[in-house]
Amino acid sequence: MKICVAGEGAFGNKHLDALARIDGIEVATLCGGVGEATRAVAEARGIPHWTLDLEEALAVPGVEAAILATPTPIHAEQATAVMRAGKHVLVEIPMADNLADAEALVRVQEKTGVVAMVDHVRRFNPSHQWVHDRIAAGELAIQQMDVQTFFFRRTNTNAKGEPRSWTDHLLWHHACHTVDLFQYQTGGPATEVTALQGPPHPELGIAMDMAIGLKAASGAVCTLSLSFNNDGPFGTFFRYICDRGTYVANYDDLFTGHGDPVDLTGVAVSTDGIELADREFFGAIREGREPNSSLAQGLAAMRTLDRLERALGV
Repeated sequence: MKICVAGEGAFGNKHLDALARIDGIEVATLCGGVGEATRAVAEARGIPHWTLDLEEALAVPGVEAAILATPTPIHAEQATAVMRAGKHVLVEIPMADNLADAEALVRVQEKTGVVAMVDHVRRFNPSHQWVHDRIAAGELAIQQMDVQTFFFRRTNTNAKGEPRSWTDHLLWHHACHTVDLFQYQTGGPATEVTALQGPPHPELGIAMDMAIGLKAASGAVCTLSLSFNNDGPFGTFFRYICDRGTYVANYDDLFTGHGDPVDLTGVAVSTDGIELADREFFGAIREGREPNSSLAQGLAAMRTLDRLERALGV
């Protein structure tokens, strides 16, 4: 299967690493935002074609699908263009930075019939899959998820510390991970939501600190703390407080509440959540089915984010 990858930055490269481990997938073209960087990545990876124009990339002979690892503000526009070109699409989260655009994307998918998926990678990390499998088997029930999402971004930089051409967002990007995961693990939309945010950054114009609360129909609660002011390790740390044990997930790794590693052997064919999400996308295309984390499934998280934004009075 020939595909296009859009995005030459940190997450574009993570997908390229993952794709190199998946048989039967050829990256036929790389579509980037900065010419020199895009050319360098394409040459280093042996990708035969590169461009700064998505339409040109989608027109490369044989391309059937695109993975979009591009700036958040253009996700909806690009995903729409890919679907209207008759290609399948996997778009990084969030699928859009507002509910109206997300709902419009789902309508385009329904009209075109292509496979369209949003990369809620937490659904695919082996750590969270292990918890999900035990919830499904009736072996665990969540009492609380306590989550910390911490970065140090007082300047407009990406995860690699490089200058960024667009402004990131704690709610519509980083909270999206946890909102979707909590609803996925508890089996439905949050019944109650609360949100608080600190003062906006004087130049970036975004809140640098945020506190979010969610409650599930089961009674389980989620407490989520987010900050761009944390001078320490980057990342998100999930603590599952369950009726039978406590577990701490750090991306693809899982530990007990006492810090002992949990054996994740056999959970999935890979230990890399991004690779597993990509495999789900290609599997859905080949099998003609709806993927886990389809755009339609991702709409529940976008609706909750919209409720949280309104709770913030934004």
